[in-house]
Amino acid sequence: MRLLTPLLARTRPALLLWSAALLAPLPAAAQGNGTVKGTVTQAATGQPLVGVIVTVNGTTVKGATNTRGAYSIENAPAGAQTLTFRWLGYRPIQVSATIAANGTTTVDAKMEQLPIQLSELQVTGASKVPERAVEAPAAFSIVEPRVLQANGITGQLPMALRDVPGIDIAQSGMNDFNVNARGFNSSLNRRVLVLQDGRDLAIAFLGSQEWNSMPVPSDDISKMELIRGPGSALYGANAFFGVLNITTPTAREVAGTKVTLGGGLLRPHEQDGSSFSGTSIRADARTAGVFYKGRLGYRLNAGFNQSDSWSQSRTSVDCLDLRREYADAVEDQAKHPIQTSCEVRPLNGQTRDAAGVVSGQPKDTRNIYGSGRLDYYMNNGSVLTADAGMAQVENELFVTGIGRVQVIKAYRPYARLAWASQGFNVMAYFNGRNALPWRAWKPAEQQFSLASGAPLLESSRIFHLEGQDIESFADGKGRLVFGASARNYRVNTSGSLMLPKTATFAGDDKRSDYYYATFGQIEYQLSPTVRGVAAARVDVGTLIEPQFSPKLGLVFSPNEKNSFRVTMNRAFQTPNYSEFFLHAGAAPSVNLSALEAGLRGPFAAALTTIPSGALFTTSSAVPVVALGNRDLQVETTLGFEAGYRGDLSSSVYVTLDAYLNRIRNFVTDLLPVSSLNVPSYPYWTLPALPSAVNAATRSALLATIKSQLTAASAFAGANLTRDAAGKTVIALTYGNAGKVTQYGIEAGLGWQINRSLRTDGTLTLFDYTVNQDQVAKGDSLLANTPAAKGTISLSYAERQLSAATSLRVVKGYSWAAGAFAGYIEPNVTLDANVAYDLNNNLKVFLNGTNVLDNRKFSIYGGSVNGRRILGGVTTRF
Repeated sequence: MRLLTPLLARTRPALLLWSAALLAPLPAAAQGNGTVKGTVTQAATGQPLVGVIVTVNGTTVKGATNTRGAYSIENAPAGAQTLTFRWLGYRPIQVSATIAANGTTTVDAKMEQLPIQLSELQVTGASKVPERAVEAPAAFSIVEPRVLQANGITGQLPMALRDVPGIDIAQSGMNDFNVNARGFNSSLNRRVLVLQDGRDLAIAFLGSQEWNSMPVPSDDISKMELIRGPGSALYGANAFFGVLNITTPTAREVAGTKVTLGGGLLRPHEQDGSSFSGTSIRADARTAGVFYKGRLGYRLNAGFNQSDSWSQSRTSVDCLDLRREYADAVEDQAKHPIQTSCEVRPLNGQTRDAAGVVSGQPKDTRNIYGSGRLDYYMNNGSVLTADAGMAQVENELFVTGIGRVQVIKAYRPYARLAWASQGFNVMAYFNGRNALPWRAWKPAEQQFSLASGAPLLESSRIFHLEGQDIESFADGKGRLVFGASARNYRVNTSGSLMLPKTATFAGDDKRSDYYYATFGQIEYQLSPTVRGVAAARVDVGTLIEPQFSPKLGLVFSPNEKNSFRVTMNRAFQTPNYSEFFLHAGAAPSVNLSALEAGLRGPFAAALTTIPSGALFTTSSAVPVVALGNRDLQVETTLGFEAGYRGDLSSSVYVTLDAYLNRIRNFVTDLLPVSSLNVPSYPYWTLPALPSAVNAATRSALLATIKSQLTAASAFAGANLTRDAAGKTVIALTYGNAGKVTQYGIEAGLGWQINRSLRTDGTLTLFDYTVNQDQVAKGDSLLANTPAAKGTISLSYAERQLSAATSLRVVKGYSWAAGAFAGYIEPNVTLDANVAYDLNNNLKVFLNGTNVLDNRKFSIYGGSVNGRRILGGVTTRF
C-alpha cells in the first residue's frame, strides 16, 4: 500500500471536496435546477430514435432516449443552456434552450443519418480519457451498436469482433473462445486484456477469459473498443497485444424495460442425415429507471442460455477419436496428419464402457446470470456506482495446455464500487470463481481433466483498488493522467491443481499474492498540428520482478479529418498460476513395481532400509504430471507502430496500421523436464540409503534404474524427477525461450454507399522471424496465426428493416499449443442477420453463424464447428 500513498496525498483535497458534495443536502442542491424533456426522431422518416445521448453542454448532466424516442433530464442547470444530441450513425446536433428553474422545459430534436466518420467518434481506451478517435495515439476499432445488438442472441460476445482488423477469434464448442491480436495465439490466450467497466474479467488461476460468464448480453453493452498493440504503459500486465474495453450503460441511458426471447437450431458434427438436430434457447431481461428527483438510477439484468454443442467425447482405447472427428475437416491427411488423443473421461452426461465406447447424450452447456447496478448522480456531475452480480456456467469445455477440461459447474460472483467525475476516478472491485462443491457432502464434480480424469477444483478471489486523476495545464495545451492500483489474488485448488501444505513442505496452494502499480501519461500540443504523448508505468508484485513499461508517441493531424501517428510501447505478460505452480495429472500413472522388484536382487543390500514398494515413493502408481516452474520470467514485447486514419470523404473512411514487435522470454508449452533443463527439476535422486552404501554402488543403482526404465519407456526414463514436495513423478513443465521479431499490416475501409447501404472491409497481413529458437528438444515457436486474413461485410438499414452479412476468409496455418499440434485448415465463414421493427416496442430477428456450414476447427484439439441459426423477438416498454 506504500505505493498508493503519493496518490492519496495528491488527491486528498479532491476527496474532501467530493465528500462534501456527496453529503450536501439534496433539496438545497436542487435549487435553481429544472427538468428538460423531449422526443428525438429521425429527420427523414420521423421514426423515434432509441439510445440517443442528450448532454447539457459544460456539465456531465445527461440522459438517453427510450424506445419511444423520449428522454427526461432532471436537475438540469436553469437558464440559457445548449443541449447536444449524439448517437453513432447520426449527425450530432446542438439545440439552445432556456431551462426554467423548478419547472419543465420541452426540447425536441430531429437527427439526420450520417455515414460513420472517424472525426465524429470518441474513444476512451487509448489514453484512459475521452478523445477524438482520429487523434488517438493507438490502433483501435469501435464495434458498432448494430453489431452488438445483432450479436446479443448468440450469447457469444467474441463474435462481435469478427470484422475487426488484426483479430483472431478461435472457437471450440459453443463458448470456448480465444481472442487474440497480432499473433502468437495459444489454447488459453491472455495477450488481450479484457475489461468491463474497468473490471478485469480474467480467471485468477489461468489468466484467461470465461466468455460464457458475462453478466450482461452484448446488446446491453453501450460501447466496445479494441485498442491493438502493447498497452502496459497504462494497463499493466497482460495488455500485451491489446485491450478490449467494454462499457455498460448507466441506468438513465437505458431507462425502461426490455425482454428478449429466442432460440434455434445447430447442426452437430455427427452425420445423421439431418441438417439440424441440436437446439439453443435464450432469454434475457433488463429493466432500468431513475427516481428520487433523478438522483438515483437502477439497472437490473437477468438471463438464461442453454445450448447443445459441437464437442464430442474421445475415449476409445485406440486413441483415434480425434482422427475420426477431424477426418472430414482435413483436406489432405497425408500432408497434414491428425494426431492421436487419449482421454479417459467422457463428456458430462455420457458413460464409457471398457472398450472406451460412450453412450448417452452430453448435457447442454448452460449459463444463468443476474446483475444489478445502482447509480447516484451528484450535483457536480460525478456519478457514484455500485454494481454486483453472478453467473453460473455449466458443462463448458476448454482446450488447455494439459488437454481438454470440462467445467461441470462454476460460479462467478463480482462486485464493483466506482466514483467517477470529469477529472477524478476511484474504483474498487471483487471478482470470484468457485468451482468447488457448495456442500461438503456433495461429490467434487465441478471440473475435470478429460485426459487423466482428475478433478480440478478451484476457489479464487481478486480484490482490486485503483485511483486516477486528470489535470490540464498550459491553458489546455497539456493534459496529465496519473494513478495507482493495488491488487490481491487468493487462489485455493484444494490440492487438485497446486501442492498443498504438508508437515515437510510449505505448499503452493491457498496462495495470497499482491501486485502494485503506478502509472502516468502526459500529452502536449507541440504545435497546432502535432501532439506528443509520453507514458510510463511501474509494476511490482510478489511473483514478478519489477516491470517498467514506457510509451512514446507523436500524432500529426493536418486537419480535423485525418491523422498520422508513430508510437513506441513496451508490454509484459506475467506467467499465470498454472505456469508457476501447476501440479496436475497429465496421463495415467505408471506402475514401476516390477522395476523395483528386479532391483532388489542385485542391490538388495543397498535397499534394505527402503520399504517394499516405496523406492519410487509409491512404486505401483508413479504419477505422470504437469508441473509449474517457479523460476519463470515474464514475457516482454517492445513494439513500434505507424498508422493513418481519416475520412477520405463524407462517406469513406480508411485506417492503416503497421507494426513491428520484438518479443522475449516466451513461456513455452508443457515440455518434458529433460528438454528444458529446469534447475528445480533435476533427474530423479535416490531416497536416503544406508551410509555404508558407497558412491560407486549409488551410481550403479541410479544408472541401472535409468537404463531399464528408458528401455521400457523413453519418455519415462528421461523425465523421472521429484516434485517440489520431494515425491517421485514423471514430469512435463514450462520454460522461457525464444527471441522473435513479428511484423504486420492491418487495414480497414468503410464506405457508406447510400443512406441505407454500407460496406466495410479489413485485410490483415502477418509474418515473423525467430531470432533465437528454444534449445529444448520438442519445442517450436509457432505464431498460431494465419499469414493473411480478411473480412468484407454489407449492411442495410432503412426505416424498420435492418440486415447485415459478413464474410471472413482465413488462410491455413500450423498450430502448436500444449497437448495439441497440427494444421488449421483454410476457412471461409459467412454470417448473416436480419431484424424488423414491427412497431416502436417490438422487434423480430433472425441470426445465422457459419450459414454455409463450413465444417472446420479453429483451435487444434477443439471441436469441428457447424451452422447455427437463431431467431427471436425483443420487446421494449
